[in-house]
Amino acid sequence: MNEEVELYLEDGTSKMDKVVAYIKDELSKMRAGKASVQMVDGLTVDYYGSQVPFSQVANLGTTDSRTLVIQPWDKKMIEKIEKVIFAANIGITPINNGEVIRLCVPPLTEERRKALVKQVKAKCEEAKVGIRNIRRDTIEEIKKLQKGGVSEDEAKDAEENVQKSTEQYYKKIEDICARKEEEIMTV
Repeated sequence: MNEEVELYLEDGTSKMDKVVAYIKDELSKMRAGKASVQMVDGLTVDYYGSQVPFSQVANLGTTDSRTLVIQPWDKKMIEKIEKVIFAANIGITPINNGEVIRLCVPPLTEERRKALVKQVKAKCEEAKVGIRNIRRDTIEEIKKLQKGGVSEDEAKDAEENVQKSTEQYYKKIEDICARKEEEIMTV
């Protein structure tokens, strides 16, 4: 197969991998009634003039399935971390005992579970749209190469490869979303 065509195929596959990684990351942040350290991923606190993630200033862990514990290494950081959690509006009120901050995740109601499943489906549809856009862009580039001298057979084979990749990535996204929906609906 033509070297340029292979480069476009690899680029498309690489972009599709990024979409799958993105959807995994986004869904891991969604609260499913269980405490996890991903709930505070992306939150940063001012630590002597620079913004750093919680994981760099405290131990993060779960004591049980419903409680996330944040234990700062520097006790002066407790109030700052608590303020960041309040400001982030993650839907959980932090409990500060002077040593650690506890985030107690309330059990989800059936109505809230259904709303979360809708959010999961919306995120999955976004990911599928991203995959379709990558497929379209890759096929357009292959067609441009065909006009520039790549044989029609090579172009058709490349388009078939792009379609196969698209179907594989669709399946991956659907599997990821099905697992998250099952996790959310499990009481």
